[in-house]
Amino acid sequence: MIDGLVLVDKEVGWTSHDVVAKCRGIFGQKRVGHSGTLDPPATGLLLVGLGRVTRLLRFLGALPKHYVGEVVLGTETTTLDDTGEVTATHDMAGITVDEARAAAAGLTGDILQLPPMVSAVKVGGRRLHEIARSGDEVERVPRPVTVHRFAIDATADPHVLCVEVECSSGTYIRSLAADLGAALGGGAHLRGLRRTAIGSFLVDDAAPIDALTTDRVLAPAVALRDLPVVTVGELTADRIAHGARMDLGDGGPTAVLAEDGRLLAVYENGKPAVVLT
Repeated sequence: MIDGLVLVDKEVGWTSHDVVAKCRGIFGQKRVGHSGTLDPPATGLLLVGLGRVTRLLRFLGALPKHYVGEVVLGTETTTLDDTGEVTATHDMAGITVDEARAAAAGLTGDILQLPPMVSAVKVGGRRLHEIARSGDEVERVPRPVTVHRFAIDATADPHVLCVEVECSSGTYIRSLAADLGAALGGGAHLRGLRRTAIGSFLVDDAAPIDALTTDRVLAPAVALRDLPVVTVGELTADRIAHGARMDLGDGGPTAVLAEDGRLLAVYENGKPAVVLT
């Protein structure tokens, strides 16, 4: 069994589950998972865990994300992106980039965001996208997210804005696009979404699914390089292997390494959250 992390540059049309299934075949093992779903129309970075690294994916899922894409002004759709049916149109020809930037500033920082009906959020035990496919719509509760940066630039088409977003996990960029359109007095939808980074992991270092080999697998310790790190000696490592409670780090997730650089465990609040030894 291979334990490690693979950086995949997902193509249009693939679901995150498609990528996981393909990786099971490429690496010849069943224990494969992903961190941070990308919808089929989106491209870019998907982190795939192999073997015991699947137990670490929740720590990667909490890392901030970076996206680029385009917001098309004047048209609303059922899916909030360019794959849905048009539900409304607006004359927004007079909107300037400066006005869009001012509206984006109001969507930056700690905000409440309504999950789209095409998301994987569960309501009443069912995922919203399953409910949406049946033609229904349910009441949703806004969720707190953080938009660290919402940059906007003009394109050759006055109805299309180039956007760059740095945000917390759980932020829906298609919802930001729709909210931007509403804030400008009309409507909008998203197209061409691409995830370019998750924490310190960059899409420039990723490979398309058909180019994946065992040479692309990162070690478990590298997978957690964005967490605080504590290195311990042999005696402490033995205690960790037996699940001992210890004050390591500041209480948040902390990667514990052996002196040879191997990942031994992740500790939270003095307790082992995951032990790999």
